[in-house]
This record gives sequence, structure tokens and C-alpha cells, in this order.
Amino acid sequence: MMAQLRGKGWLWAVLLAVMVIWFGNLEYRKLVKPDEGRYAEISREMVASGDWTTPRLNDLKYFEKPPLQYWTTAAAFEVFGLHNWTARLWTALTGLFGILLAYYTGRRVWGGEVGLYAAAVLGSSLLYVMIGHMNSLDMGLTFFMALGMSGFVLAQHDGATARENRLWMHVAWAALALAVLSKGLIGIVLPGAVLVLYSLIQRDWALWKRLHLITGTLLFFAIAAPWFVAVSRANPEFAHFFFIHEHFERFLTTEHKRYEPWWWFLPVLAVGILPWLINLPEAVWQAGKSSASVCFQPQRFLLIWAVFIFVFFSASGSKLASYILPIFPALALLMALQIERMNPRRLFWMTLPLLLAALGLLVLSQFADRFGDADEAVYYHEYARWLAVAALVWLAGLALGLYWLYRQRVRSAVLALALSSLLFSQLVITGHNSLAPLSSAWRVAQQVQPFLKPDTPFYSLYMYDNTLSFYLQRPMPLVSFADEMLFGLQQEPAKGLSFDAFTAAWRAAPQALAITETKYWKDMQKQIAPTEVVYQDIQYVVIRKP
Repeated sequence: MMAQLRGKGWLWAVLLAVMVIWFGNLEYRKLVKPDEGRYAEISREMVASGDWTTPRLNDLKYFEKPPLQYWTTAAAFEVFGLHNWTARLWTALTGLFGILLAYYTGRRVWGGEVGLYAAAVLGSSLLYVMIGHMNSLDMGLTFFMALGMSGFVLAQHDGATARENRLWMHVAWAALALAVLSKGLIGIVLPGAVLVLYSLIQRDWALWKRLHLITGTLLFFAIAAPWFVAVSRANPEFAHFFFIHEHFERFLTTEHKRYEPWWWFLPVLAVGILPWLINLPEAVWQAGKSSASVCFQPQRFLLIWAVFIFVFFSASGSKLASYILPIFPALALLMALQIERMNPRRLFWMTLPLLLAALGLLVLSQFADRFGDADEAVYYHEYARWLAVAALVWLAGLALGLYWLYRQRVRSAVLALALSSLLFSQLVITGHNSLAPLSSAWRVAQQVQPFLKPDTPFYSLYMYDNTLSFYLQRPMPLVSFADEMLFGLQQEPAKGLSFDAFTAAWRAAPQALAITETKYWKDMQKQIAPTEVVYQDIQYVVIRKP
């Protein structure tokens, strides 16, 4: 770390280092179920079918989410081919863009130091880094919501000119339209609710005159509406399923089996914001102290954004850790402001306890092989090595950061903490490939590929692994299984089979393969004949008709 960090060369060097670390492991890890395999397979089927209007999973209509990420991933497949890294490319790009956006927003509104610290905090927070390297929809949603949030702040802050207000408000409207195309109505409903709450709390109604409501609304619908119109015309059943089932029922009920207690996101936030957890309470407190005023208060707006979205998802009947990711850009800006104003010695003492966390992880890694059952221990034992290395890297970065803080060089310290924490998170993620046999069907695909011909049916019994469809590049007839494809099977019931229909088809076929979970195989093997086991592990059994 350069002692003075002067000039612009160091900033470009840091950006290059971040990009190498950020993109370096996208191909290494096999895709894991369910999200990574699901969204990669939907995108692959778009390319294979040429139908970019109606999303399909396993050749069944799949309307749970809008298509923006499917489109971008399918485009990556078209240009670069089917790879692990192309499946994750959109998520990684939007994650990096979010870091750059935090830098730009902080720099424009509060100065270069705040922008640098905001990017450092966001780009090293554990949950943000992890979701940024998984093929799921939450990072794309987070980026566009953050772009809408930042566009609003840049348009409304006191130094904005009329031209800047007009430009950035239209950027915000466009960003929220893309947020809707990323994951649905929350892309506009949550920011809209935050705006209303801010206006009520601050008693600031004048800003509504600066929203460019007419042209902004027209821009929003010009971007967001065409696909909804097209898919509804092609599939009359779409509207009820998407708007009622996937939005209102998902929020109000536990139908999706993701119920957790109201406080569940508190530990998720505490772990996910590491290594900046200890800085968070004071940053929130300072933002809450900003007084009511007729002038726009960006800190209060960011605080309301973070708190409302956190409470909204805490009240939901469906919870996943990644749901609260859209609050992280706002928290990063608030914590950057707090770091920039804090005495270096105080920041030193607030950072010191993280050494205990890193040491604790180092000790815990020695017992990682006890996390799974006896059959899984060998995989967790290999993963333990990655965790140990990650903990050592984090310890070294923390020690260097504490040294710089002791020397009162805050910028050097923050960068040391951020880069080591980013590398720590990436090692934790990369090492997860050690567990791929437990969460990915890549190995199964390699073993069964020699037995498959284009006209050979490959049945999926009592289960479905979407990573297998992706790696085999083919859908699989489902036998006595529906799960998230229930709606698609209701629309096209001929694409699902009962077990009796499967056994009849098995006997009639000149050649066929089938996969099931190992726990089911013992009970069903006498009912399927003739059979030959061609692959078996602790998860799956693959059979073929000899």
C-alpha cells in the first residue's frame, strides 16, 4: 500500500486490482442449484428456442420473474458461448457498476474522500460480494434500484442545477423501469414508498415539483411496459400469476416455504455488512439526527431508504438473505460519511475487535468437516483449507489496516481493510467449489453424456436439478414432480408423467435414461426393469435401459 496515495495513478491501480479480484473466479466454480442453475437454464432455453418473450424452465412456462437478466445472460451465451462465467457475467457486472456508482455519488454530493470510502465499504461487504458472484436476480435489482436512488439524490441535492435535476431524474425513472424488468413491481413500489415517507417526515412537498412526473412516467412505461404487453398477449394466463401470485401472495403468505421470524434479517445484516458492522450503528444514528428542513436532506433520504426496505422485507412471509441487498448502497454512503468525519484513533479501536472475528473463523475452519454428515465430510474438509487461507488473508489485511490507522492514515487503512475483505470473501466463495458435488450436477452430466443421444429420453424421477439440464443442454421429462414448475405443468400437463406412465414409457422405449435421488432408489428399483446403474453418488442415481 502506497504510503501517501497521491496523484491519480494509485486510484487506477486500486481499480485494476479490484477488477482482477472481482472477475477472477467466475469460471472456476460450477453452477449450483437452485438459483444459478435455474436462471442459466432459462437463458439457455431462450437461445435454443429463439423465443425471448416467454421464459421457460425445463421447456415449461416460467413466469415468476421478468426477463431482463434472462435477456442479458442469453446475449452473453450467444456471443461468448455456454460457460459458468457467462452465466454469472451480468451479476458480476452490475455488482461492479454498483461499486463505481457509490463512488460517483459520494464524490459528487460529499466529496472525493466520501466517494472512495463508499465504494470501499460496498465493494468489501460480505453479502454484497457473495451475491455479486452468484447467478441470481438480486444484484441486478440492487444496481438499478441504487441507480434510481443515486439519480434522485444527484437530482435533488442543493448543488444540483436545473439541467442536472432534469438529467438525473430521468436517469432515475429509467433505472426504476429496469429494476421492474429485473425482478418485478418492488422495483418501483419500494422507491415510491420511500419518497412518500421522506416527504411526510421532512414535510418537503416542494421536491414533487422537481420529479418531472409526466416525462418521467412516460419514459418509465416506454421501457418497462412493452415486454409485459407482449408476454400477456402471447400468454393470457400471465397477468394473474405474475401480479397476484408472485407479488401479493408471496409477500402475504408462507406459500413459498421461505418463512423466517421477523428478526431474521438482523443477523443477516450483521454478518453481511462485515467488516464494517461496528461502524454501522453510529452511521445510522448520525443520519437520523439530521433535522427536518425545507432543503433536501440526502442523509435522511438514504436512512429512510435503508430502514423502510429492511422493515418491509422483515414483515414479509417470504425471506431470503439476498432480499435486503438493496439497502447496502445506501448504508455504504452513510458509513462513508461517518468514516470521513471520524477520528483515526477512534476508528482504530472500533476496528480492533474484527481481529477476534478473523481468529474465530480460523479456529472454526479446523472443524469444518463436522458440518455435514459422514459422507460429506471429505468435501467439507477440503473447503476448510480455503476458509483457513481466507481467514489468514483477512487477518493480514486487518493488521495492516490497524497499523495505518495507528499512523493516522485513514485512506490507506480503509483501502487495506476493503481489499483484504474483498479477497477474503472471494476465497470463501471460490472454495465453495469444493462442495460442488453436493450442490451441482456438473459431475453427473460428465458421467452420463456418453450414454446420451439426441433422441434418448432422460427422465427426472421425483426431483429436478436445473444444473443438470444446463450442463446437458436439454430439458428433462418430469415424473411425479412439480415444485416451482407446477404452474407450467398446469398449462402444459402433457409434459409431466405419473410414475405409472413413466414405467410404461420406459418399457416401450428402445433406450432411455433416468435420474433420481439416492434415497428413493432402493424402494423403486424393483418397479423399473430392465435397468443398469451407470452413475451413483451420495445424492443421485442414474439408470439406463440396457
